[in-house]
Amino acid sequence: MTYIITEACIGVKDRACVDVCPVDCIYEGDDQLYIHPDECIDCGACEPECPVTAIFPEEEVPDNMTAYIAKNKEAFNSPNPPGKPQR
Repeated sequence: MTYIITEACIGVKDRACVDVCPVDCIYEGDDQLYIHPDECIDCGACEPECPVTAIFPEEEVPDNMTAYIAKNKEAFNSPNPPGKPQR
């Protein structure tokens, strides 16, 4: 399991989740933040910190947002993967 950042983050990119992540697995893309699926340790620290409720455990992503599971994973396989967020 990993955590997934969904639609509510698009255009917002609040970095409160970045500040609490103990393994720095949250990256910044052009439109939103992403959680690296291989680096996430499933601690859940990021979920309650998100002010727009965009972060969910993979198994709990709402049905209308399941496309974000693939989007999150594919982001790191793209030619221009997300980078470390500016703090």
